[in-house]
Amino acid sequence: MKTQAQSLSVKRAEVEFHSFASLGEPERAIAAYAEENVRRSGIIRNHLSMIGSMSPFLEIGSNVGHTSYMLCNEFGASGFALDISADALRYGSILQQRWNLSRVPIRITGDAVDLPFRDGSIRFVMAFQVLSQFLDIESVFLEVKRVLAPGGVFLFSEEPLKRLLSLRLYRCPYYETMKPWERKLSDWGLLGYLVRDVIGAHQEESFGIRQNHTMRLQDWHALITRHFVEKEYELFVPERGWGERVVKRAAIRLDPYRSAWRAAKLLGGTLAAVCRKAGTPGDEGADLAHFQNLLRCPDCHGGLASTGDGLACAACGFEAQNQEGVYNLLPSAERRELYPGERADIADFSQPGHEKQLGSGWHDLEGVFGNKYRWVGESASLVLRRVHSGAQRLRIRGHAHENSFRQGQPVRIEVIVNGRKSGSWTLERTGLFVLEADVPDEAEYEVQLLCSPVWRPPNDERSCSVNFSMIRLIPQER
Repeated sequence: MKTQAQSLSVKRAEVEFHSFASLGEPERAIAAYAEENVRRSGIIRNHLSMIGSMSPFLEIGSNVGHTSYMLCNEFGASGFALDISADALRYGSILQQRWNLSRVPIRITGDAVDLPFRDGSIRFVMAFQVLSQFLDIESVFLEVKRVLAPGGVFLFSEEPLKRLLSLRLYRCPYYETMKPWERKLSDWGLLGYLVRDVIGAHQEESFGIRQNHTMRLQDWHALITRHFVEKEYELFVPERGWGERVVKRAAIRLDPYRSAWRAAKLLGGTLAAVCRKAGTPGDEGADLAHFQNLLRCPDCHGGLASTGDGLACAACGFEAQNQEGVYNLLPSAERRELYPGERADIADFSQPGHEKQLGSGWHDLEGVFGNKYRWVGESASLVLRRVHSGAQRLRIRGHAHENSFRQGQPVRIEVIVNGRKSGSWTLERTGLFVLEADVPDEAEYEVQLLCSPVWRPPNDERSCSVNFSMIRLIPQER
């Protein structure tokens, strides 16, 4: 049985995560995007002779599209930024203003395993930190190869390599939420010898995003060789402290070619690859003044035409409006579920109207779009009403503040649904959390949240425990 590349629940989690990560802490995110573009620009320049013409380009999993903006303005290329998060793509206009950019990519909401582009329509495809989010990575390769023109180039980078030297004892979060002993081991370069996979993967996994960290260097090489006729690699092997520095240098000295290949097998790291499709490139790129000619309908795979304020398919009636510069070209069924709008089974605190579902115990709304939240004290309640048939699951997103742990106790959250206990959790670390629990088969759900310990912010009369940013029902997946 073929592995499913991504389930609907994972796609839903990615939409939530990208909105939170891109919009919830804008200053931190913008600084990170600028740093990433410096690194990615360097990789592109190292391989310009093989990449050749970049127009039209397509970046898959582009997040806000910051690397696509860089390609347009630093390299003079024209093309598309595609991501499953429409909100993240819309945030790209803030980057354009902040960075004073004159050229912009065309922004498309879409799925990397069902690209809304015609066969052979793209000269250059790039992907950064994307492929490992698919359990079946080859399915993405097949889609990329389909949309690439003959002789076109696929560049992917920042993909993790499974390391040999690790006991794989447990999963570890990012540095800022590590415990003191974990930070010390990380500074010494020893933590990687203990953890199961990429440090920090725990955060995205906690959102419901399933990641594929099974690929060794030889696995990537075999996959690339199967689908592309020419390739170039760059390996980035970690040197976190003396514990990794000593092993890396020894492995390079022992390699007969003095390459990092053996070090990457032992310590992991990340891979950048530039891969050429078979065939001879054409002379001219497509005219993006009529970019719709490169697209295909996500429902019936027919052609799309411009309607002045959006795109439409004459064959099946599919329509996608231009919403703040973004065209949502997800298949209709997925689009309805991933972008439901105001609905009785969802209380998303970044969306207006959610307050109608809230009961007692909620403090005033705080934060920014993508990360709007409400604090609670010992308890809070709300009501959700089911929209879909079938078994339901409650999904709760929130944040545990560092002040919650200063009393020397873990954070405890208990959920009561229609008078019955549905789940209880103990949180040992500060930071974002996502909790899920099955709920009984009923038309309406009165949800009560019980939280401890309680603390008081300085110069504030409120009692606070944790804050919540979204509570919703999702179908159970078996």
